[in-house]
Amino acid sequence: MKSKNIFRMILAAAVVSVSLQGAVAQELKQRGEAVEVTCKKSSLVRNYDELTAKMEIDLSNVKVKANQAAVFTPMIVNGEDTLRLPGVGVYGRTRWYQFERSGLRPITGEEEIAIRASKRQGKVNYSQTVDYDSWMNGSTLILQRTDYGCAGCKDPAEYGPIDLANYRVVIYEPNFIFQAAVAEEVKTRELAGRAYVDFPVNLTTIYPDYRRNSTELAKIIATIDSVRNDKDITVKSLSIKGFASPEGPYDNNIRLAKGRTEALKNYVQQLYMFPYGFIQTSYEPEDWEGLREYVVNSTMPSKMGILAIIDSYLAPDPKNAKLEKDYPQEYKFLLETVYPGLRHSDYRIEYTIRGFSDIAEIAEVMRTQPSKLSLNEMYLLASTLVPGTPEYNEVMETAVKMYPTDEVAILNAATAAMQRDDLNQAERYLTRASNTADALYVRGVLAGLQKDYSKAIWYMEQAAAKGHASANGELEKLKLAKQYSK
Repeated sequence: MKSKNIFRMILAAAVVSVSLQGAVAQELKQRGEAVEVTCKKSSLVRNYDELTAKMEIDLSNVKVKANQAAVFTPMIVNGEDTLRLPGVGVYGRTRWYQFERSGLRPITGEEEIAIRASKRQGKVNYSQTVDYDSWMNGSTLILQRTDYGCAGCKDPAEYGPIDLANYRVVIYEPNFIFQAAVAEEVKTRELAGRAYVDFPVNLTTIYPDYRRNSTELAKIIATIDSVRNDKDITVKSLSIKGFASPEGPYDNNIRLAKGRTEALKNYVQQLYMFPYGFIQTSYEPEDWEGLREYVVNSTMPSKMGILAIIDSYLAPDPKNAKLEKDYPQEYKFLLETVYPGLRHSDYRIEYTIRGFSDIAEIAEVMRTQPSKLSLNEMYLLASTLVPGTPEYNEVMETAVKMYPTDEVAILNAATAAMQRDDLNQAERYLTRASNTADALYVRGVLAGLQKDYSKAIWYMEQAAAKGHASANGELEKLKLAKQYSK
């Protein structure tokens, strides 16, 4: 659109009112009267639920007789839909005094900008904001002149419209789609932990007050109690797996790992009197995987050589002997600082949580213990809230915190972020999404809102190719937005 558009309208050639092609138009033509209006910076800009029309109107060359007035009315037009905005009226001397002295309102209403012809400064910076409606998407901004004669005239003559270069605003309005979570028939969860229970050398008897055992045993008890004493939870099983470190004969490490695991099982069983078979045990004679993990993340100069030995097919005892022989200094360090941490007991508690269906109860659980809720229950609460409100957003954000790797939670959180115009947060969420049709669709919506229409169209095409039901409709909107974004 050019930065300046000058529109000349010879009244005899008016394009809207058919009656002007008759006697009135002929009379004006014979008088040689013409009107020149200069408009600059005309625009239609949408901001959320509002649409603002702006233009700079130069009325310095508009001529009106003393008993006449000319009102220039901006209009937003799209097909058969039209919204007339408050006009700008230029009043001749007599007409001005008539409505000023008698207390009359401006011709077209209180919001009209009324200007006395002899006092006008020429340019009017016009701006009007209205509530946005969907029909305005792709609308045209025009300016229409209406001339009024004496106060008693009943039929004002209309001229126009003066088309502001057919300016169009096409706003991409996405179809925000929230994914439905699959309801869990049984909400099965688990808690896991690691305890470092110390035993005297070569012994398998637990001494609760030995070294740091009181603290480590308390960790296990606290974990069990956190679910066992909850009325909404049913504990299903407890598993314990014991590990020994790689030093010493492998056969002896089998005895230690197995015996120490059994000792921890008996200790817990005596405290809770669980049913027979409730506590399941297993053991790992030497925690080579734990040793490897430490070395991989270390800055040891000989890291690659040590890893080669750890990953070799040597039996456990020759492997440990080779580490000590080939890297004596490193082995001493590992033996003193790393091997003690390889003697540990990993425990896991499996439990189920009852379902929730009452909205008030779900809201309370969401506030106090959201980890008890399934995604489906969270979205049941969200369905009763207004999208975009703080309460609604909190549900979506809590859902993705509780289920950080769940695709439905990720896409819904991203969609909610876009609804509240937090595009940066939506983009961060989508880095964790996969390339399913639903994820491609949401990425396309985000790119469209970021006005990267080429990328948005590409994502939507991919989503459509994977069978997304709404992608083709979204593609048409994106292509139109791209066309008018130039």
